[in-house]
Amino acid sequence: MDITPVVWLVTIAVTIAFFVYEFYAHVRTPHEPTVRESARWSVFYISLALLFGVGIGFVSGWDFGGEYFAGYLTEKALSIDNLFVFLLIMSSFAVPRKYQQKVLMIGIVIALIMRGAFIALGATLIANFSWVFYIFGALLLVLAYRQVVSHGESDPANGKFMTLVRRVLPVHDEYNEDRLTVKIKGKRFITPMLLTIIAIGFVDLVFAFDSIPAIYGLTDEAYIVFTANAFALMGLRQLYFLIGGLLERLVYLAQGLAVILAFIGIKLVLHAMHVNELPFINGGEHIAWAPEIPIWFSLLFITATVLVATVASLAKTRRDDGKNDRTRVGGETVIHAED
Repeated sequence: MDITPVVWLVTIAVTIAFFVYEFYAHVRTPHEPTVRESARWSVFYISLALLFGVGIGFVSGWDFGGEYFAGYLTEKALSIDNLFVFLLIMSSFAVPRKYQQKVLMIGIVIALIMRGAFIALGATLIANFSWVFYIFGALLLVLAYRQVVSHGESDPANGKFMTLVRRVLPVHDEYNEDRLTVKIKGKRFITPMLLTIIAIGFVDLVFAFDSIPAIYGLTDEAYIVFTANAFALMGLRQLYFLIGGLLERLVYLAQGLAVILAFIGIKLVLHAMHVNELPFINGGEHIAWAPEIPIWFSLLFITATVLVATVASLAKTRRDDGKNDRTRVGGETVIHAED
């Protein structure tokens, strides 16, 4: 893709404008969004992302369009996993519902900034060192394994990092509306609101290690990487309130993401072998038999994995709900029989 500096500047400016509008139109005044409001804006942002992908296909070719859609779908799935962790953090800090929008908004902006930094770093590494694909591929395979064995086992709000933050910074235990600090008897304290934002910022940094290598396994175009990430994060705040109850029902989301990360990890390793320049591997020559997985197959595989994980999750939770209902009904029947 031939992306001029002007296109980059316009894209970044429009992205910033969307988040500024979000803040002043929806977040500045604390309130809990209605389901209707959340659904309307979620549909808007998803539709905008899809239209942008179609635009890339028409302007730059459908190979790049396919890369964008595969990247967007992957980043959206990883962002939903982010939401699950955000839910755990805000539940742990007992953030009032009407203030959760502000926390989410700041967390999403932090995520975009961190991902932007990793995108720039990744683009520089890829342009200068082809062997970095080996590292990205190995990293994703490790992350895929950890996604399965450790998902949901840790508490980000009470981990070692947050324990250190509490020791270093003076913390007040009570909320002061949506303020980040409070002054008590002449001394400045940080509120649980700021503590929550720090926890989410740290989680954003960790998740950037997942998302950026993953999408660079689908495209080496920095512009596609950035826009796919930006659109995946846009509307994430509304999606949180729309599917908040559904998040806990996606019990196989971790396994689905693990499959996607492992697939992209293998794809990256194969690509690294295909363009190999390391002297201690095949004498520094390209490995001709290593296949390049086409983007259409990647898109189909990622789409199918997300659908299977979602359907299987909903089917399992529905069965579990049915068993619990029958157990409760059975218990009541026994009690009545004894009466």
